[in-house]
Formats: sequence, structure tokens, C-alpha cells
Amino acid sequence: MTPDRAAGLAESRRALADGEVSSRVLVEQALARIEATQSTLNAFRIVRAEAALAEADAADRELAAGVRRPLLGVPVAVKDDMDVAGEPTAFGCRGEFPPAASDGEAVRRLRAAGAVIVGKTNTCELGQWPFTEGPAFGETRNPWDTGHTPGGSSGGSAAAVAAGLVPAALGSDGAGSVRIPASWTHLIGIKPQRGRISTWPRAESFQGITVNGTLARTVADAALLLDAAGGNHDRDPHRPPALVVADAVGRDPGRLRIALSLKPPFTAVPARLHPEIRARVVQLADRLAGLGHVVEEADPPYGQIGLAFVPRATAGIAEWVSEAPDPTLLDPRTLGAARLGRLLGGVPLRAARRAEAVLHRRIGAFFGSYDVILAPTTALPPPRIGAFARLGGLATDRAIIAACPYAWPWNVLGWPGVNVPAGFTGSGLPVGAQLLGPAHSEPRLVSLAAQLEAELAWHELWPPRRADADSPAV
Repeated sequence: MTPDRAAGLAESRRALADGEVSSRVLVEQALARIEATQSTLNAFRIVRAEAALAEADAADRELAAGVRRPLLGVPVAVKDDMDVAGEPTAFGCRGEFPPAASDGEAVRRLRAAGAVIVGKTNTCELGQWPFTEGPAFGETRNPWDTGHTPGGSSGGSAAAVAAGLVPAALGSDGAGSVRIPASWTHLIGIKPQRGRISTWPRAESFQGITVNGTLARTVADAALLLDAAGGNHDRDPHRPPALVVADAVGRDPGRLRIALSLKPPFTAVPARLHPEIRARVVQLADRLAGLGHVVEEADPPYGQIGLAFVPRATAGIAEWVSEAPDPTLLDPRTLGAARLGRLLGGVPLRAARRAEAVLHRRIGAFFGSYDVILAPTTALPPPRIGAFARLGGLATDRAIIAACPYAWPWNVLGWPGVNVPAGFTGSGLPVGAQLLGPAHSEPRLVSLAAQLEAELAWHELWPPRRADADSPAV
């Protein structure tokens, strides 16, 4: 274990249990790394230095008394759309937000597992975009190249984990917001089944399309965090059957039928897959075939699935905007999306919700022929910082669709997906691929991802050291 980069969750847990290190030391090191990189990476909106150290001291007392919990004493971070008692939940917005009275259910479960929450990570305004920038906090930058975005909306969590500031972090995924930044920062990003990790105090976040997920450097760590944060509040409407996902790590997935899907789902504007990303995803497909799986090119019958997404996404934005302390401080693009959400919040929203069952049947039938889908996570490599800053609403939407047309259908379906690193562009920017499955398929996806990880050892690669020290690129 080295102080300049966090060890993984599993390794940190083992070292703490064996008495090789104290929680206070791990938390002090994490806080030092955060402070040293905040001017360059800008991963955190809130750093809970004093509270985290007090929690670390309490964890050390428990460890000394022989208590063992899944993450006892391990520092982790959470995205700033999750309630942490005593801290505001600004969700990327400007304004004075009141401190949360209590932890959200996912944070409560992390604490019950013994984790120390060192801070809340940056996210774009209301999680709408695949970049993490805004007047409330500035620009969050990619550790692999600080001239580029880490993606969004869980960009702060991705940057923090990729740079080794913390071993793992929670994010949320409403249109790829865990998987996209994971792909652009060389991480594992698990978007679980809807309800696997509670979004309470919101019974349904963004009308059910947004779920909480995990980001880590290894499949084992991402699964471990998923199990620790997973579970339901008594009033959650979505309560999938309980799973221990970490048990699938190292388990032989068997000989799977894998559909390689390179065609973007239905979009209102054209989207073209970058040739370098295509090549990396095809290489990954070849690896899977070499491991004994049957890989064929085939695309799910998405149809016009976008019509079931837009009303839910924009209605969700309208709900959050209605709670903002000062809506005049919000981005004009946010206000425009909220207006659309209010227009679509009646009959179109109800129709979009009803369409989900039809989509489940139609796309579910595809899994009669295949076990897993392998698809690009994004169509383009990570854009440069500021690429979206001066665009209007329609131009932003078009740019987002061009960059990220692949992830959002699985949010409509509510099914699990896992981003895995697929390699790098010629200029050294990370890109990813997603493993997608039907309902409750996290164990199969995790087992397959872990098999790939054992073959490719992607977790052994780190961003260049200069990313921690250089002034931001422009």
C-alpha cells in the first residue's frame, strides 16, 4: 500500500483487518491526495475532512475491539446527488442548499458496512450531461489527460477513483452516467438492476430511469461496493431479489452466446461510431471468442425506444428544478429541459411508462438467442474541456447524442450493465465497452467482466503521474 495512490477496497479491507494500517492513516492519505489534486482534477464538491477523521478514529476503535464489517474503516466517496447527513445536496447546482437531515439509504448502508465517507464528488447540473463542468464548481478534469473531461454525470467520482484518490465511489446512472465516465477514465462501472441500490429518499429517481451504481478499478472492488450499498428502504417501489454480486467474481461464466452490437440505438439525429472505438470493441469481442464464447454481430430490436426516454428524463429534471432554492441560478439549458418536462408530464409520461413493459418483452426475447450484449459505451473518445460550454440546448443535445448514443436504452429497461475498459485511442485517451444483460443478470455480467480482467489486467495501468501535478491543460 502506497500513500500516493489508494489501494483497492478489498486490499484496504484486508490490511485494516490484519492490523497493517489504521483507518485514520488511510483517511489522512485520501484527504491529502484530494487536497493535492483539487486545483487540477477538481473531483470533489465537498470534502468532509474533520468528520471523516472522526469516523476513522471510531472505526479504529471497532477494529481494535475485534469488530469486522464489510468496509470497516475504508474511505470512499459518493456523488453529490446523494444525501449525506449534515451536508447540502446541490447536485451540481449553484445556490444555498440546506444540509440533509439524514443519510440517503445507499449512504446509510455504506456507513452500516463501516465505510468512511470522505466527501461528495462533482457532477454536472442535475446530472444531465456527459461532462462534469459548471459555474457552481468549475471543471472536473480527466486524470489521463487534464485537457479532457472525465465524462459525466458521475465525473467527479470517476476522476477520484481513476487518479487513486479513493479506492472506489458511488455514482448514479440515468443515461449512462456511471458507464460513460467509467469508459473515459479506464474504470469498471456497474449500473445495476433498478432498485438494487436504493435511491431513497427518492422512490424513483428521474421517473425510474436513474439508478445508483459503483465505480472502481477492479471488478471485485466494484462488486464489493455494490453489495455494501445494495438493499432497499421499506418504501422503495422496486425491490429486486437479493443477490451477492461479489460471489460471481472468479466464477466461470460458462460458454456464453454474446451479441456484438455496434449499431447505435434509435436516435433523433445521426451518430457515428469512432473508428478507433470500433476497433477496440471488436478486439474485445475477439478476446471473448478466444476465451471460448460464441460471438456474433447482432443488434437488439430497440425500435423507437427514445420515445420512452425523453418524457421520463425531462419530467425528472422538472421535479428537481422545482426543489431548487433559486431557479434563476440554473443553466438556461436546464430550465428549457424542465419546461419540456412539464409539457410531457401528463399523457406522454404515462405512455412512456407503459411502453416499458412492451420493450421488456420485445428486447427480452432477444436474450432467448443471446446471453450478453457487447456494445460500445460511447461513440466518441472523451471531449475536450469546454466543448459543450457555449452550446445552446438543441446543440448540446445533438452533441451528446453524437458522443453517447449507446448507454441510455438500458436505463429505460432498468436492466444491468457493466462498463469495462476497452483500451486507448492513439492519443492515449481511454475508451470502454459495455456488457449488457436482461433483468437481474449482474452475476453473469460481473463473472464475464472478471474473466476479461484476468486476461487483460487493465487494473495494472494508471494515469500518468503528471496528471496529479501539472497545471490544467487548456
